[in-house]
Amino acid sequence: MRSAVSITAFSLVILASAVSIPVHAQDPPPNPHVVIETTMGDITIELFRPRAPVSTVNFLTYALAGYYDGTIFHRVIRNLIIQGGGMTADHEPKTEGLRGPILNEATNNLQNRRGSVAMARLGTPNSARAQFFINVGQNMQFNHRNSTPAGFGYAVFGEVVDGMDVVDDISQVGTTRVGRMDDVPRETVMIKTIRRVDPPTN
Repeated sequence: MRSAVSITAFSLVILASAVSIPVHAQDPPPNPHVVIETTMGDITIELFRPRAPVSTVNFLTYALAGYYDGTIFHRVIRNLIIQGGGMTADHEPKTEGLRGPILNEATNNLQNRRGSVAMARLGTPNSARAQFFINVGQNMQFNHRNSTPAGFGYAVFGEVVDGMDVVDDISQVGTTRVGRMDDVPRETVMIKTIRRVDPPTN
């Protein structure tokens, strides 16, 4: 009986020792990074996949498929935004490879602050497809306020981490009216490609 008690006590010590061994949680994967190569320079963007998973996957799908290659920044409003990703150099909508609209993630509490990247859309909240814009100013008016079409806001899914000077340069180009579109750059600002790059290491 004494041996059995000793073995039981020994087993409890082993169990307690095993429980006390610290278990380190695996670090979450880093956010994806992409480089937008334009005719005016490169812009590096960090994508906020955990906070905006639908928008991030949508953007990466278009980028890696080459959809954005050869499209232009077709709408530039000085000190406000630069918008691109949906028009060809002939100022025609790029329809080949265009996918359906996605869920608007503007309720993720990410702010339309300077340098943030958001999905462009039509008048209804869940109408974003491929076009995106980069905030040049502090555009808090684009944040989610309510569930109405006017107040739902624009979903931020990334942020410029390098090349904001390029964004500023693009935002200062002269603009004109082309067809039914205002704020079109007089000189074409083209997206040559968008490629995924390794995130920086700490």
